[in-house]
Amino acid sequence: MQEQSGNPALNNKVLKKVLAVESTDNATIPGTISKTLILMILVVLSGSFSWKLVSSGSSTLPLLIFISLISVFVFGLMASFFPKTSPVAAPLYAISEGILLGTISKLENAVYSGIVVQAIALTGVIFFSALFMYSTGLVKVTQKFQSIVFIATGGIFLYYLLSIVLNLFHVQMPLIYDSGPVGIIFSLIVIFIAALNLFLDFNLVETAVKNRAPKIFEWYGAFALIVTIIWLYIEVIRLLSRIRD
Repeated sequence: MQEQSGNPALNNKVLKKVLAVESTDNATIPGTISKTLILMILVVLSGSFSWKLVSSGSSTLPLLIFISLISVFVFGLMASFFPKTSPVAAPLYAISEGILLGTISKLENAVYSGIVVQAIALTGVIFFSALFMYSTGLVKVTQKFQSIVFIATGGIFLYYLLSIVLNLFHVQMPLIYDSGPVGIIFSLIVIFIAALNLFLDFNLVETAVKNRAPKIFEWYGAFALIVTIIWLYIEVIRLLSRIRD
């Protein structure tokens, strides 16, 4: 299998571990879709819970956010590098991410009324547009395409990581926090790259199914798609907030 994804949860080394899992049943596209929907429901439910906590001004919210941050990191690594744990790690990751997203969404919506509905709608449009273009063959995932997206995604990841480190020393990186035209253009570029990752993820899931990957890949593939969808949503809500400023 030559395909690779900009999504770290769907790279070749980890995929080989998935394919090495013994199973009498094989993964299917419908099975992966159903697992993805389950994870999305968990994200929405846990997000609704934290949204209500923010609204009520609960004193337990800071602790919950702290636990969720650690959980996202731990369960994300577990699902990524230990595929056998994905049926458990992926749902726990989705719940943890949902709590964080619910908090972020409520805070953003308090400043920019209606922004969450707009962000969800735009994220959905981007996702289904990418799925349509991939399924109809309008976009071909070639080796060159994969390499370009992988490099671009890595560059963004490093830029964000550097920004986090510099923030500890009270130094802000340009572009990330800019609300002007330059910041909007930067957000559009990041959203575009996130959308391109969807094509790679669709392609790798399809390839794994064709190669008779074990049933466990349905959870693993669903987890990987959720990672990209959540990234896309965060970048969309960031763009919309910049446009409103």
